[in-house]
Amino acid sequence: MQDVFVGTWRLNVEQSQFDPKHVPTGGTLVFERDAEGCYLMKAEGINAAGEKVAERPQRFHLDGVERPMAEMPGLTAVSSRPDLNTIVAEGKMNGKTVGKSTIVVSADGTTLTATVFGLGVNGPFETRAVFNR
Repeated sequence: MQDVFVGTWRLNVEQSQFDPKHVPTGGTLVFERDAEGCYLMKAEGINAAGEKVAERPQRFHLDGVERPMAEMPGLTAVSSRPDLNTIVAEGKMNGKTVGKSTIVVSADGTTLTATVFGLGVNGPFETRAVFNR
């Protein structure tokens, strides 16, 4: 059976709900699996000014264990897969959640919805991004 997350997902701007400080005009998510069974997620997009942007690739260990984020001292990350179609990832500082993503693939495998809140370069944000295969 094919993994429901692995592959390329394209942003559906019309179905998404963005924070006013974070309004992309396009984007893609790419999910890969590594030899250890972790996911690597790469996100790229085009911001409201028409500039290409790329997020730092994220690696999801799905075991619920909190791990330090080497590139962000003081922060830890924890992720889990409560069911086959859902990944939940949290960023924590001093035990307090400072960001959270819930990523869900639809039952038919054609839609991925990422509900995210946290702190970005422009301050706090909340967004619900919908992607299609």
